[in-house]
Amino acid sequence: MSKGKILVTGGAGFIGSHQVDLLIKEGYKVVVVDDLSTGQQENLPESLVFYKVDIRDAELAEVFAKEKPDYVFHFAAQINVNRSVDDPIFDADVNIIGSLNVLDNCVEHGVKKIMFSSTGGALYGEAETIPTPEDYPCTPLSPYGIAKLAVENYVRFYFEQKGLSYGITRYANVYGPRQNSKGEAGVVAIFAEKMLAGEPIMIHGEGHQTRDFVYVGDVVAANLCVFQSDKNDTYNVGTGRQTTVNEIFNMVRRSLDLDFEPKHVDVFSGQKVSCLSAEKIKQNLGWSPKTKIEEGVAATVEWFATKSSDLRVDLRR
Repeated sequence: MSKGKILVTGGAGFIGSHQVDLLIKEGYKVVVVDDLSTGQQENLPESLVFYKVDIRDAELAEVFAKEKPDYVFHFAAQINVNRSVDDPIFDADVNIIGSLNVLDNCVEHGVKKIMFSSTGGALYGEAETIPTPEDYPCTPLSPYGIAKLAVENYVRFYFEQKGLSYGITRYANVYGPRQNSKGEAGVVAIFAEKMLAGEPIMIHGEGHQTRDFVYVGDVVAANLCVFQSDKNDTYNVGTGRQTTVNEIFNMVRRSLDLDFEPKHVDVFSGQKVSCLSAEKIKQNLGWSPKTKIEEGVAATVEWFATKSSDLRVDLRR
């Protein structure tokens, strides 16, 4: 028996598709909305109800009216930080106006709870407290981070003024199978795909910049914990562990057993350190990451190696 119907925006994307898999496994009926600008329909089960719809479009209301979801997981977003800097109006149109369209439809159609996927590093910036907790001041330096923080505040407004329950999760650097290697944050995916293709790898600066890498399977499990909680709250989702870009490079290289050397270029001018404290979600909801980074990187590399092998087979036909 289904536990209820969940509409997942951006459900054909990297994190969204893994969330879809977990929700189905948990016994929920799932419907996906995705414009496929970055997601891929092949990430989803063939039998799944799918709508190719932009969250900014009026057509979204038709989906809500037809499907009558009990809950919403909102992943759909413009995710490229550099693009948000180059075109902040587009970023705000998708990430703020699009999210408001989702929130309005939730209220209009009686959705009980919305789960919003936010960001950690882009909100806290170059934090002085490491690992960084949820109550650290949010001073985003990019339009992408500004928009995510704005939507967090809108979500809280819709709870206070319109009674829409919510959960907000702020991610560290998520990695894993299905990640888009063309993105700027997916360094594990980028390294794996380039090594498999025999292409040169550029690392900006000396590679000592650190990030908190959290496996996608752990992330969607955290989302489920927050969703199933009766609390309306905001939680970091990370490991509390810093890993350098150089360390990630070496893990990928070892997993592929390849003799590869990166080329260090330019001077790294971005955020030097990003690491989230997950003590709040651990204490309140009992979640903690289960996947060691070495295991997660190996699983991710194996997925890319299989995908690369499949592509070579196709090319030979």
